[in-house]
Amino acid sequence: MVTEFKLPELGENIESADVVNVLVKKGDHIEKEQSIIEIETDKATVEVPSNISGKVTEVLVKQGDSVKVGQTIIKIDEDVSSTKKEAGTTQKEKTTEEKKEDKPKEKPKPSESKQGKSEIVEFKVPDLGENIESADVINVLVKKGETISKDQGVIEIETDKATVEVPSSVNGKITEVKVKTGDKVKVGDLLIKVETTNAGVETKPQEKPQQHKEKKKTAAENIDLTDGKVEEMKPGERDEQPPIVKGSAPAAPSARRLAREIGVDINEVKGSGPGGRISMADVKVHSKKLHEARKSGIGIGIKSELLPDFTKYGDIERVEMSKIRKVTAEHLSYAWAAIPHVTQFDKADITELERERKKLNPQIEKEGGKLTVTSILIKIISEGIKKFPQFNSSIDMEKKEIIYKKYFNIGVAVDTEYGLLVPVIKNVDKKTLVEISVELDGLAKKARDKKLSLEEMQGGNFTITNLGGIGGTYFTPIVNSPEVAILGVSRGNYEPMFKDDGTFSPSLMLPLSLSYDHRIIDGADAIRFLRWVCETLEQPMKMMV
Repeated sequence: MVTEFKLPELGENIESADVVNVLVKKGDHIEKEQSIIEIETDKATVEVPSNISGKVTEVLVKQGDSVKVGQTIIKIDEDVSSTKKEAGTTQKEKTTEEKKEDKPKEKPKPSESKQGKSEIVEFKVPDLGENIESADVINVLVKKGETISKDQGVIEIETDKATVEVPSSVNGKITEVKVKTGDKVKVGDLLIKVETTNAGVETKPQEKPQQHKEKKKTAAENIDLTDGKVEEMKPGERDEQPPIVKGSAPAAPSARRLAREIGVDINEVKGSGPGGRISMADVKVHSKKLHEARKSGIGIGIKSELLPDFTKYGDIERVEMSKIRKVTAEHLSYAWAAIPHVTQFDKADITELERERKKLNPQIEKEGGKLTVTSILIKIISEGIKKFPQFNSSIDMEKKEIIYKKYFNIGVAVDTEYGLLVPVIKNVDKKTLVEISVELDGLAKKARDKKLSLEEMQGGNFTITNLGGIGGTYFTPIVNSPEVAILGVSRGNYEPMFKDDGTFSPSLMLPLSLSYDHRIIDGADAIRFLRWVCETLEQPMKMMV
């Protein structure tokens, strides 16, 4: 009997999918639950299994096709034996079936004992942070046959913002490694397969084959692809979807493809369809707005120029930019073009502060940190942005709103051999100077050792960049968008200062450079803020109170 196998329902508001790969061909004999095709929906890439066994008589789709729910995928000459009832089967079939049922009892797997049930777990690239969809594999830290533990590093990857180790979420033995050094992986891609044991879980008696029916579910939806029916979603389950899907834009594959081709971030496009669904027309409208904004604002009068042929003048070497360097270049180019920068300069007399710092430093070193001018400034700035809330804000130009933040997170630029990284110390206002110093020292070491996590570099409200250890007097730091201000610190030097008693005396003067977004911060407010910072540095007791 020839049966038409059709594309089952794929979930709410999903009416079609793109065929990524056809896994069978005419003449193949397939089994029940064997994968037929691999498809890409607007939320995930999944394999569609057959719900019957038999011989493929016709394949009606090919790679690249767009198929709709209910469309016939293949035709199958269904096995008659698979539809027979148990009472009507031959003695040979009964004997075979009995052997299959008895086999686990005769030879149980060690992992299915009282210790727990063994299963193969697919460990995939987790959610890497807001707007980060892919990464480069720098190093594979495990190999097939190794036993790994939970939180052990599996691979080292380089994202747009940092180089981080991805830890395992399970314990077990690696059965397969799917990536190698140099690969580019996307969020949700399979990294390794692990045979793991759920220790302490009581194993239920084995169900008979005819009573047990395993359901195949996509990463995005609770879909029973064995019979083409959608399982009803329980309240609250949608919020538990995995990182590969959570927060992704509701766009069809065709719209996603168009966005990639024309360089549009699909997550920034506003959908006009039901539930905010993004169409190809929405992508085009968004792209047009970007071009209009570029013409009317950012980059006015700037045209790209072709580089000359440098080889005419001598030997050259071309080296590809690292991910961190690429993103730094793009981010700062945007910040410089989008934000009307103004930089204010001043000096603080830190002679007394330096004396106190040297006295307190041994005590803080015992706690595992180091008391530096930067750690002191972190505390001062957190208090400063409380008094001057416009420095603890962001601008939403699209809605013409100012966003004032009620939390106080300070980022600190760290110079590393592979680029500038900005770890963020969270809730500075709730921490002591000792805690800040210890945390800053730890984050700086992690930055230099390429161990910073993405979370440790997100959520900053204000940035401090200190070049005093290298030298210089003043500089104009670029505001780290979407923040609105950044404080640059240069090397302190002793200078003769005129005192109230009419004499000159050497004073340690610290040069400060405050860059700010002139759209929200006026010059008068900026100098008031910078003067407050200088006065607090000059009178350390003000900070202690």
